[in-house]
Amino acid sequence: MNTELKLSGFARYAWFVLAYNIVVILWGVVVRASLSGDGCGQYWLTCGGEVVPSAPQLKTVIEFSHRVTSGLAFIAVLVLLIWAFRKFAKGDLMRKMAFASFVFITVEALVGAVLVLFKLVALNPSIIRAFSMTAHLINTFILLAVLTLTAWFASGGKPLSFRGRGKVSWLLAVAVFGILLVSASGSLAALSSTLFPSTTLTEGLAKDFSETSHILLRLRVSHPILSVSVGVFLIFLTGWIKSKAKESFWTNRWAKVLTILVGVQFLSGALTLLTLAPIVLQLIHLLLADMVWITFVLMSANVLTEESSFAEAEFPAKAQTSLSEV
Repeated sequence: MNTELKLSGFARYAWFVLAYNIVVILWGVVVRASLSGDGCGQYWLTCGGEVVPSAPQLKTVIEFSHRVTSGLAFIAVLVLLIWAFRKFAKGDLMRKMAFASFVFITVEALVGAVLVLFKLVALNPSIIRAFSMTAHLINTFILLAVLTLTAWFASGGKPLSFRGRGKVSWLLAVAVFGILLVSASGSLAALSSTLFPSTTLTEGLAKDFSETSHILLRLRVSHPILSVSVGVFLIFLTGWIKSKAKESFWTNRWAKVLTILVGVQFLSGALTLLTLAPIVLQLIHLLLADMVWITFVLMSANVLTEESSFAEAEFPAKAQTSLSEV
């Protein structure tokens, strides 16, 4: 059983790029929560018509720093792409993964530009902004998944294989959909809390169930419901995976870590709700969400390898019945 990662220079750099992108994502929360998205005005790529803003306000500093760090993230992925094309042969998996990373970070930059140019920032409560934020989040999660797989494969992870894994593949697909749905609802809940702040938990709950409230507030209640539902599903899924992959070190490792992270995320979500979502707790909550997603991707990558024990695994009869009824 191989339990050691092969951390070449390229692999270490790939892990660094992943970690740096998480930092950039977290700073994006500060931009949204502090209502600083319009800090550079309706300008792209400049800030207020200047390359470097002069005599900036605090929100300008926050937004400009986010643009700078995002630009550095783009350059970091570009370097990853160039390195992959120089290091690996034509058709190699690492070339494909690095190229996919570059595609999704390019889309990430373009979506960010759209948000600024169409003023879908700061106090804008439109449904278009909500849809744009959802698209932004889904692309961000895909980018994180691709960067994670790039780093994992560069560290010695085995290629994926879906052959003979129909049942577990379907369950992982359901989990992916659930995680993305929870994350999207979370981004909308955070946006509604920023745009329509409450001074007490009772006031916030009253807004959630009021027919006169903005649609974002009425949708906010869906987040804790979805979070608990998907979280419980993930806990049962990881439990089943651990029971079937007792001999697989990395599958077991990531499944255990995922179970712990889901539990901690439950506590984080409850605390964020009870304290009316201060920025610090929003940052912690999103960081945990990113870690849950990355850990899930790593667990899935090990489940779907050519050497995985899931090639011939049979899913429990009850689950088969439930799946067929969906």
